[in-house]
Amino acid sequence: MDTIVGMKTFAAVAAHESFTEGARLVGISTKLASKYVGQLEERLNAQLFNRTTRSVSLTDTGRSYFDQCLPLIEQFDELEELVQQRQTELAGRIRITAPTGYGSSQLVHLLQPFQTANPKVSIELHLSDSHVSLIEEGHDLAVRFGALKDSSLVARKLMDMRIVCCASPYYLEKFGHPKEPTALTTHNCLLQTTTSHTDQWEFKGPDATYRVPVSGNFRANSPLAVANMAADSLGIGRVPLYTAQPFLDSGRLQLIFEREEAKVIGLYAVYLPNRHLTARVRAVIDHLGSPAMTKVRFDRPHRSNLKNG
Repeated sequence: MDTIVGMKTFAAVAAHESFTEGARLVGISTKLASKYVGQLEERLNAQLFNRTTRSVSLTDTGRSYFDQCLPLIEQFDELEELVQQRQTELAGRIRITAPTGYGSSQLVHLLQPFQTANPKVSIELHLSDSHVSLIEEGHDLAVRFGALKDSSLVARKLMDMRIVCCASPYYLEKFGHPKEPTALTTHNCLLQTTTSHTDQWEFKGPDATYRVPVSGNFRANSPLAVANMAADSLGIGRVPLYTAQPFLDSGRLQLIFEREEAKVIGLYAVYLPNRHLTARVRAVIDHLGSPAMTKVRFDRPHRSNLKNG
């Protein structure tokens, strides 16, 4: 354990008389906070807290240590910030978690110019379709679709992603090109189970949005699985544009109902509300949120070869 980390953990716990709240502020788990404080007490050979099942309070020694270490922590933070501000070359590790499909395709391409410009920055990318805990897993940053549900985190919106309907040219030739979204009730629709209203697809009408009930013989919790099945002519899928884009580029899929698209999903950079966000993490967030990164690939419309009939 780094001494400064131990002191910061101790100070946060002491200030709030709570291991849970102190750990949240430092950005670690409660278990890890307890471990750090225990190691600090062992190194000092002194008991800093009185602990019961219901409360945490400073001992006399702990109170004296708290009063003395606070100015040291503030001086260290000021020094670290000064060095970061003057640093001309970013360096160090950034741990990022992201959805599997987006992370393995679009995100890696967006990160490439950042790493080329900052060769001393090491990025560790963890891909998961579950929302992993930044604190428990030790991630600096999460890239996530959808509104922020955890109020203890900070989210910066990077872009809006279109949700598109698509089918293969063969499927449309064989089963007919639906003239309007309500015709989807007669088609085999491929459903993504990780979205809200799985069995109802939302579209834009002349005056308001409306939902169309859909059904089909294939469901998956992966948009890529839905896109692959649609490309193999099983039915009509509805997925984020980034998932459909490679199939659209190759001609295996075509967009339908572009004029009626009603749904977009926000892409966010999510991070802990630490007072001192490192310069490299701030830089990668700024990079991902820059117009050059968010608009180059998806800002243009992609027109189907066939018109909605």
